[in-house]
Amino acid sequence: MNKELQKLLKEINDKKNAVRSLANEGKIEEAQTAKEELVKLQDKFNLLMDLDDDEGDDIKDAISSGRAKDITGGAADPKAKKKNLVKAFVNIVKCGFLKREPEEADVTTYKNALTSDATPNEEGESGIGVVVPEDIRTDIIELRRSEDNLEQYVNVEPVTTKSGSRNIEVDADAVPFDNVDEEADFPEMDEPQFRKIKYEIKKKGGILKITAELFEDAAQNVMAYINKWIAKKTKATRNAMILKTINTMTAGKEVVISSIDSLKDVFNVKLEPAIALGAVVITNQNGFNYLDKLKDDDGKYILQPNPTQPTQMLLFGKYQIIKVSNKVIKSESIKDTSEKVTGYKHPVYMGDLKEAITLFDRNVITIDMNDKGAGLWEKDMTGIKVRDRFDVQPVDEAAVVKGNITETVQG
Repeated sequence: MNKELQKLLKEINDKKNAVRSLANEGKIEEAQTAKEELVKLQDKFNLLMDLDDDEGDDIKDAISSGRAKDITGGAADPKAKKKNLVKAFVNIVKCGFLKREPEEADVTTYKNALTSDATPNEEGESGIGVVVPEDIRTDIIELRRSEDNLEQYVNVEPVTTKSGSRNIEVDADAVPFDNVDEEADFPEMDEPQFRKIKYEIKKKGGILKITAELFEDAAQNVMAYINKWIAKKTKATRNAMILKTINTMTAGKEVVISSIDSLKDVFNVKLEPAIALGAVVITNQNGFNYLDKLKDDDGKYILQPNPTQPTQMLLFGKYQIIKVSNKVIKSESIKDTSEKVTGYKHPVYMGDLKEAITLFDRNVITIDMNDKGAGLWEKDMTGIKVRDRFDVQPVDEAAVVKGNITETVQG
């Protein structure tokens, strides 16, 4: 029972005592009024109790779509399966805080849900470590889906090994097959040029400090809190790695964006036609503001709403523009010889990122519990150490162009 229900239950008991006292004192009308209030409180309690029992039912269920493993031996209700998994997972995590062994039933339910062979506590640290199962990872992925999640614009390849490589043919779009006559030998042709893309899964992580009181809440509420935090941090981490890779690919080749024509030069000339077809534009708030004010010779703004998705803006009616926070993509200040800021460069990335970059996703998130360090023990808190595993590698440098929009400071 969560804190809200506990508080409501106390109000009900207090109201019952008030009804009895008023009746015993002969204050019948006041007692009757208090009884009516008691009935309303009881109805409210029953309603919230029903909702509490159904917590988590609105979470998108990976099991029902066939993307996750059946963990309850064929139980009829997929929502019940998910609810059981969440409870088992939170109970195991809670045991790491309470320093006791989890119940065998929770361990069995949780282990049955695992689809990964990853080993938690890779550093040999003390504390309990668990792998986040596929069902819960699905919720985290759903939570981090937003327009400014750059992961969705690059090529994502799931991998099961910590390192490896892929061979990508260079200029595959431009080199056709030759004609082959019936029963004839294949003609000689130029050897295709391949580029080997190597990946090495990197481990990224951080610590979420949780109070003991949080674990007193319902399992779904605890998991929702943890999922939301993990979603925010993993999105920020993957965005940072993608942007770092783009900046490395385009270093020394940036172009100046100072007019509509300079934008057209990028899409008409610098990007191959096949790349331009799938191109998007990514910039920060400052860059978006600049582009949003540009008008063509007819006085029409070059950014227009997508007719099929009005909340989405298109450049030249073709290219989706993604606006990212200034905190994520930072503008660069321009200074004179006296170190006075005279203007800013706002980055704008243009191209087909699915051709330019591949994110190799190990698809494993692990959680470790530890109350040591950073004053956690003294503050009755525990640290949830979360790790995400992936790598980002450049594939085709010609598939993305970085531009700089220069604005001068007035005065």
